[in-house]
Amino acid sequence: MQLTNRSKVVVDKNMTLMERMYVPAIVSGMLITLSHLFKKKATIQYPEQQREFSFVYRGKHILKRDEQGRENCTACGLCAVSCPAEAITIIADERKKGEEHLYKEEKYASLYEINMLRCIFCGLCEEACPKDAVYLTEELVPASYNRKDFIYGKDKLVQPLGTSAHPKTYKPYKK
Repeated sequence: MQLTNRSKVVVDKNMTLMERMYVPAIVSGMLITLSHLFKKKATIQYPEQQREFSFVYRGKHILKRDEQGRENCTACGLCAVSCPAEAITIIADERKKGEEHLYKEEKYASLYEINMLRCIFCGLCEEACPKDAVYLTEELVPASYNRKDFIYGKDKLVQPLGTSAHPKTYKPYKK
């Protein structure tokens, strides 16, 4: 009984001398290689040239500030919970007297870290944030040889004072 119609008839055909020496296979492989020599190169000369990214490209994270320069993050932890790669670590703390100019709410993130080696740049942290504090910019994450350089703390994540409040216009590095 036959279950599928995908069966093949096996033929025991003797190979010729040329086929036994793999000459046709070698010649066809060389023809493929020669055809690739005349095609347009896929490689770009980064950093002199940069490729065009999609309109929905998600790159390096930032923690946004409000108009007065205070951090938007209230350490609610929704971004960490929504992260499928579990790349975000948050430790909350209470705002002390005299820190009203630094933090918007009574609670703030004393530790906010993103492990960029684990991050899959899905944007779920950005969507989950009720305070519009986390944003994925159009900036590339810089390369490094050390794993510890990819643990981004608040020193690398918080939007610098004086930059635009709208993240699409935030580009600290010139292209």
